[in-house]
Amino acid sequence: MQTFTTTGTCSREILFDITDDNKIASVEFVGGCPGNTVGLASVLRGMDVDEAIDRLSGIPCGNRETSCPDQLAQALRQYKADHRS
Repeated sequence: MQTFTTTGTCSREILFDITDDNKIASVEFVGGCPGNTVGLASVLRGMDVDEAIDRLSGIPCGNRETSCPDQLAQALRQYKADHRS
């Protein structure tokens, strides 16, 4: 299980697992809007990490420059950088 501490969002942390074939196995947001974060986690299950990054990057929340989806994209980018072969 990977842990990412968020900034600029209602959620405080994102917990996620990635499969050996670069797919999202699970995502859990700590804090945030439960309906949105649980829904997002459900939609992302099984999605390729690169596709998720492309879809989620840059999404704002209200007048904030980031959002829970954008923070997850940042977490996934960091994961990829830390796990390069």
